[in-house]
Amino acid sequence: MAVDAHMRKRATAKATTWRQLEARLNMYRMHVRYLMEEVSLRAEQRIPTFDPVDTDPADAARMVRMQWRMPIGPIRSVTPWVEAAGCVVVAEDFGTSRVDGLSQWVDDHPVILINQAAPVDRLRLTIGHELGHLCLHSSEVTLTMEEDATRFAAEFLMPEEVIRPQLRNLTLGRLHDLKREWGTSMQALIERARELNVISPEKRTNLYKSLSNKGWRTKEPLSDELAPEVPQLAQTIGAAMANKGLTREEIASIAGFSGPETNKIFAAQERRLRAI
Repeated sequence: MAVDAHMRKRATAKATTWRQLEARLNMYRMHVRYLMEEVSLRAEQRIPTFDPVDTDPADAARMVRMQWRMPIGPIRSVTPWVEAAGCVVVAEDFGTSRVDGLSQWVDDHPVILINQAAPVDRLRLTIGHELGHLCLHSSEVTLTMEEDATRFAAEFLMPEEVIRPQLRNLTLGRLHDLKREWGTSMQALIERARELNVISPEKRTNLYKSLSNKGWRTKEPLSDELAPEVPQLAQTIGAAMANKGLTREEIASIAGFSGPETNKIFAAQERRLRAI
């Protein structure tokens, strides 16, 4: 049985805000459950689950990358990998920057809800964070859940074996280049360097001061140049149902929507979509 919804949020997020988003996630969970009763989803991979007591988060991330046969270095786009494992990713504007994402298992099918208003580098880390929750916290809650998910995401997006030598002698210019290469924020790269003991606490502080002097703590450069994270699995499912001859009304009904006008998630698009 799945535990309650996982959520990546800032400490200042209002309880009313994240409760509303949790309610939306629960709604999407119901839609996915209805749909999966009618659709046989053949995923290329699966999202494995681990015992968080016995498995280090970084080890779990390495095992996922190995099981999915991912490239050794940077991941150009995270969403297709997650969706290829049968996870439905839904992107919408949360109306707040204080909550980044939520996730929960629906029977054997995981769902991730992400805040599309966030910059791409933050979205990527959020997807990695929520994937960490799905892998490590599918059946039980631990006191270090958020820390575990953050460590999972760091190793998943920035594998120690590859990135460690690149994090030495960090400067703002170097961080700029690494952000373009790895698709993660400069601040995430600084934290990764400190986590791996490649830089000292003093160096970390100085780098953050340099970011602040340029106004990059709140808005970093390059974020708009990164490849966008665009979920497609839900619409691919809708297209597959349409190809079977089902009408927009029938698809909406099966997914548990009141009508096609409210089915914004599993609506078939007219452009070509590749079935997974």
